[in-house]
Amino acid sequence: MKHLKIELKDNWKIQSSEKVSQTGYELSLKSNTTSDWIPAQVPSTVLGTLVLNQIYKDPYFGENLKNIPPEKFKAPWWYTTCFTIADDKSALDACLEFEGINYKANIWLNGNLIADSKAINGAFRITSFTISDAVKTGENLLAIEVIPPKSGDFSTGFVDWNPAPPDGNMGIFRPVKLHLYKGIKINRPFVQSSIDLNNFTSAELTVSAQLENTTNKTISGSLVGQIGDIEFNKKVTIPVNSSITIEFDPTIYPQLKLRNPKLWWPFHLGNPHLYTLNLHFEVEKEITDSTNIQFGVRQIEDFWLNDIHRGYKINGKKVLIKGAGWTDDLLLMDTDSTIEAQLNYVKQMNLNTIRLEGIWGKNQKLYDLCDELGILMMVGWSCHWEHEIHMGVPVNERFGGVYKPHDIEQVAQAWEDQVIWLRNHPSIFVWTVASDKVPINQLEQKYIDTFKKYDPTRPYLNSTGGVGSDQHVIGSEDIISEISGSSGVKMLGPYDYTAPIYWFTDTRFGGAYGFNTETGTGAQIPQLESLKKFIPEDQLWPISKVWNYHCGRYEFANLNRFKTAIKERYGNPLNLYEFNQKAQVMNYELMRPMFEAFQVNKEKSTGIIQWMLNAAWPKMYWQLYDYYLMPTAAFYATQKACAPLHLIYNYGDYKIYAVNDHLNTIKNLKARIRIYDITSKEYLDHRIEFEITADTSIPIYDLGYLENISTTYFLDLRIMDERDIEIDINFYWLSTKEEELDYETNLGEFAFHTPSKIYSDFYLLNSLEKGDLTVHYQIIEVENYQEIMVKIINPERLIAFFINLKLQDKKQGTPILPIYWEDNFISLLPGESRILKGKFNHNAPVALKIDSWNFNTVNYEEISN
Repeated sequence: MKHLKIELKDNWKIQSSEKVSQTGYELSLKSNTTSDWIPAQVPSTVLGTLVLNQIYKDPYFGENLKNIPPEKFKAPWWYTTCFTIADDKSALDACLEFEGINYKANIWLNGNLIADSKAINGAFRITSFTISDAVKTGENLLAIEVIPPKSGDFSTGFVDWNPAPPDGNMGIFRPVKLHLYKGIKINRPFVQSSIDLNNFTSAELTVSAQLENTTNKTISGSLVGQIGDIEFNKKVTIPVNSSITIEFDPTIYPQLKLRNPKLWWPFHLGNPHLYTLNLHFEVEKEITDSTNIQFGVRQIEDFWLNDIHRGYKINGKKVLIKGAGWTDDLLLMDTDSTIEAQLNYVKQMNLNTIRLEGIWGKNQKLYDLCDELGILMMVGWSCHWEHEIHMGVPVNERFGGVYKPHDIEQVAQAWEDQVIWLRNHPSIFVWTVASDKVPINQLEQKYIDTFKKYDPTRPYLNSTGGVGSDQHVIGSEDIISEISGSSGVKMLGPYDYTAPIYWFTDTRFGGAYGFNTETGTGAQIPQLESLKKFIPEDQLWPISKVWNYHCGRYEFANLNRFKTAIKERYGNPLNLYEFNQKAQVMNYELMRPMFEAFQVNKEKSTGIIQWMLNAAWPKMYWQLYDYYLMPTAAFYATQKACAPLHLIYNYGDYKIYAVNDHLNTIKNLKARIRIYDITSKEYLDHRIEFEITADTSIPIYDLGYLENISTTYFLDLRIMDERDIEIDINFYWLSTKEEELDYETNLGEFAFHTPSKIYSDFYLLNSLEKGDLTVHYQIIEVENYQEIMVKIINPERLIAFFINLKLQDKKQGTPILPIYWEDNFISLLPGESRILKGKFNHNAPVALKIDSWNFNTVNYEEISN
């Protein structure tokens, strides 16, 4: 018997209920009633569909988003589609599965009301309805009335990093699936693994699944499983209209005890190996239903530093979490290709984690790719349910918006649905059930019961805040649970301009100790090419209100602090090009020490999450690459800072540290430390031989106080292996004028950063002597992509500062994105040359463009294959 699951994603149409006179009954009976409706796909939001159909054009340009009237989305919208049941499947049972509708819905099929808004109520509910009596051979008409979220609903949402979508993301934002089977269907497959952490030579698997009988007769048969060459089965009887959960215990099924298992590791520690589980149910040798999932054999534990700070172990090995905060597109319009590009960026930056504030994704593609690429995930609820300014209704100061009995029941059920939906993903290492606050006791106990029943394989956090919360950086209440105590992590900022020295010296707020679950240096300005895509030409310079509209919200609604820091540290920019150049330089300088400080302080640090990774729309704040996937300088600063074998300058104690993230000792290393003054005159050249044990940082040289050197100077750090091959380069611009932090300033209710009383001085960079570069490059075709190899030669006796490589379409002059440079925003010492490679995919001629702070680029030479 044929059985299958079909995603109903094409041939949808939508229309506002204000323009529809028919009922759901009528819409699901006559196929010609929607001929003038708007074409759509599912998953989608209503506004996303209208944008794709050019009804609202270019909503992210300028202030166009303001012109989209929210009133258009206060009434319900209809989604309709049709699907066909072939003759050979007419005898099968059927159900409709809805993985996410925002926010409520009434569902009609062939004139039958399948479910109403009491059954589908909540963006994060996952529901399934048997339709065997309503479905028919041939054409079937499905009509769904989507009711939008309102103030107080627990919807999808954004916080202070961009405006809210005018439609509130209403729509069928996750897949709709038609499941065909015969009598018995398989639900909720799950694989748990337990590893012998002493030598990794064995692991035990526990496999379970729910069998549901949707008929009015008792059915007996066998549940059969296969994992590679391993097979197992169990005979069961399922009563009328009921479900039972079947478990395969390795003590009873010894074939589930693996010898020399292939483990799932985060990519920087090993191979993220995935297994496939195939399950089917058969009755008298006829298969009634089947399913398969991918899973990883891995084990997660948490641990405590000094009984205060929480950290994590993967397969028994401590992992310093280095990550950034993910957001979906503002209109939930991410594509598989854009998600894949972004996760490849995560790997390129040497980050091992993304944090989802909110359970994002219009399907499971994001989670599947993290599994495949070995990227860890923190997954849980967003803080927009915790604050009145986002919810639109009063909230409890300690517990946020979920404190009434009905709401507790609804959110607890939504959490259970999400855990079951995502629990097989090995990349998820922790569930985060609250963000800025803690769940009320009744809700947290329901969460705990859900974990015990449905996912005992990973720890959970009662909040992503907690340690140091008595300082009340966010809110006035202590972030302490009466059930589970402190989360052991901290959310003390900063979120705006922060000097490099802060990360190495602060011990009260967001500095390099414990686990900082969200923090950052504030604005990260896109490169010039991207700015021109969303800022009208007449608003590009000087910085205008349109720039501010594309900043964050509330305290972050302008660039004043960033502009002040640029002016005080680098000098007031005279034009847009100079502003952008200085913005990129400062973004690099500020981002690198944040990650490096946590690397240096491995013994007292367990994790850091940069706020943020990406952009929901074109913006100025909190991003390592922009909405168009063009990396900022902060992207390459992160990549440099998180390199697994690395030399670091400590702004706090003036020492040079070596860092090793690998799980093995590395011997026969050589360090070279060089200092140059602003005229490129060498001040110091020192060499050190060293070795470094696994997962550690060690000081190898003390720079101390430097006498008789220019106010701005350069530090070049390199590691060579035993063959004198360079394996790490780290280049700093530093100031003899130290930044002085103002810890005593009064920032009001939200202590979102530590401002500076005195700024460092980099004015001398404006006086760098000019020179010329020579560039040779070659384009190589490699299977499914192209590779560019660039040799940059500095023939001068000057430092070539802050060289930025860009690849463009030769005819259009537009950036080629995504682009995977192995390094960028580099500086070359006098007489130095370097070869850099970049990967890209473009089906037209390309051109290389190189900018530098103080060098003109000449002698471009393209070498033919």
